[in-house]
Amino acid sequence: MSTTTSSAAGPAGGRDLRPPRSGRSNGQWLVDGRAPLNPNEAFKQDGDPLGARQRIIDAYASAGYDAIPDDDLHNRFRWWALYTQRKQGIDGGRTAQLSASELSDRYFMQRIRMDGASLSVEQMRVIGAISNEFARGTLDITDRQNLQLHWIRIEDVPEMWRRLEEVGLTTIEACGDTPRGFLVSPVAGIDPEEIIDPSEAARHLHDTCLGDPEIVNLPRKFKTAFTGSPSLDVLHEINDISFVGVEHPELGPGYDLWIAGALSTAPFLGKRLGAFVRPEQVPEVWWGVIRIFRDYGYRRLRNKARLKFLMAQWGPERFREVLEADYLGYALADGPAPGPPRGCRDHLGTHRQADGRYWIGAKPPVGRLSGDVMLGLADLAERVGSNRARTTPLQNILLLDVPAERVEEAREGLVALGIDPDPGTFTRGMLACTGIEFCKFAIVETKALAARVAAELDERLADADLERPLTVHINGCPNSCARIQTADIGLKGQIITVDGERAPGFQIHLGGGLAAPGHEEAELGRTVRSLKVAADGLPDYIERVVRVYLADRYPEESFAQWAQRADEERLA
Repeated sequence: MSTTTSSAAGPAGGRDLRPPRSGRSNGQWLVDGRAPLNPNEAFKQDGDPLGARQRIIDAYASAGYDAIPDDDLHNRFRWWALYTQRKQGIDGGRTAQLSASELSDRYFMQRIRMDGASLSVEQMRVIGAISNEFARGTLDITDRQNLQLHWIRIEDVPEMWRRLEEVGLTTIEACGDTPRGFLVSPVAGIDPEEIIDPSEAARHLHDTCLGDPEIVNLPRKFKTAFTGSPSLDVLHEINDISFVGVEHPELGPGYDLWIAGALSTAPFLGKRLGAFVRPEQVPEVWWGVIRIFRDYGYRRLRNKARLKFLMAQWGPERFREVLEADYLGYALADGPAPGPPRGCRDHLGTHRQADGRYWIGAKPPVGRLSGDVMLGLADLAERVGSNRARTTPLQNILLLDVPAERVEEAREGLVALGIDPDPGTFTRGMLACTGIEFCKFAIVETKALAARVAAELDERLADADLERPLTVHINGCPNSCARIQTADIGLKGQIITVDGERAPGFQIHLGGGLAAPGHEEAELGRTVRSLKVAADGLPDYIERVVRVYLADRYPEESFAQWAQRADEERLA
């Protein structure tokens, strides 16, 4: 693996990032001062955003939805991972025409952050009961390992929080301009090939930094990832800070440091600083990087406020210099890059743990569970002697610590719950965001569509000789929550014209991928601007392009490699 990755530019389907114009204030606290330059910055300085929690408990839960002022409803509630969900029945073509208030229903989405922790049987039962009692049975795994509920009433929030906190779960800062939920290798501490176990480092940051007033007001969200697995299973190239396990030739196991990756409408692959972080240095390094973002991040324009824009201006060398000189007070050792990825990044199937027991990775279709499924999973875990599970960044779930003699029983139990340890190729590689069902930004349906498309493709292409699963990511809007630029086939939702009629459809991105066996360098997908497909035409299009790939490919050539080189007419 090379010492740096390219920015989102050129044929990879991205573009160079342009920092805000110089010569005027861009809201960098250590350059321009702290005067707020837009309403979003103003509300964050007008009282502690986390203070909305007590108002929910003391006032809004009893007074009801109509008593909530707009700055709390659409802004500060996010610091406790509460978003108003989309009002039902609003067509995707009206998404950009309506205000947040017009799009919002009187119900909320609630996100529960996981930070790589295992779910105990007790926690599973509490979440399942909350889903059934307060969320109409809804429960999704997000692609950042979190759990998400819908249909939450403000009247039920305090009791829901009380139950979650009673079993050690929290919603703090799972949204907002904050350190969002950490990605942690789902096989941390159990992978027999693990270079280093990042569990303690992630747990320490969770326990000591969440809610800290020093970092409660960031320019935008800040995403963290940890892995010690050689499978490179936490999307390290697209997080604001990633600690990737490596073996230093003199200093032993530690972490390679990656900074400023992010996707959305201006994708940018993270940069290696070339710095080696010893395990005991992780808290100081994380604290230094997040404060650089706080102090130097651009705050005037929200579409320029992610850390990637600062990195695009500074570059990795200057970033490292500022980190070491101004925030750490010492130099980090130079260190090696991660080796070529190996193993199965989605962790599906049955795998032997380092302690001789087994984990079983299984696929809930497009990450969708339910309260009843979670309760059933708790019963199954207890019955087979597992007692814990973990979520993954690919919307999968792992049942851990299964004794060898109970593996088959556990697999059968997962299948009975609709969570398949051996899904079809397209079901396995399918990822979908929340979509128009609940999201106010969405333009098209995603979850139900993705499940239908995956099932149909598994049937249609059962005869296809695919050496590795293809990834298909479906996103309901341009924001790329489902990482469309890093999929073999990425689908960006939009309204298109078909035979003179407006219809839900998708812009096609092809040939993206993060580091994985057979695709060792991250690359952003190629966008064919003229290539748009109606939602109901997706199975036909994907089958057609896959069969063209199978006919055209060179020996050992992946779909992504072929898609990056193929003539446009072969991709249509």
